[in-house]
Amino acid sequence: MGSLPLHSTSSVISLHSQKDQGSGSVLSGPDSKPKKKICCACPDTKKLRDECVVEHGESACEKWIEAHRKCLRAEGFKV
Repeated sequence: MGSLPLHSTSSVISLHSQKDQGSGSVLSGPDSKPKKKICCACPDTKKLRDECVVEHGESACEKWIEAHRKCLRAEGFKV
């Protein structure tokens, strides 16, 4: 019969935890990649911003522009 190599449980656990920490897939911290495309994130604030800019011009819509940026930052985008 062939023998299987034995691994220490602690070394296997440490390998898995190092792999998970490097990829960022397990933990969703502030540096994690956004889960949506920027065009699909924050549709409500995007609509309000766009309508305001079309009707009143960009300079009159700073409130909506900043609200949309805040929403995008909350979704993980760096804007």
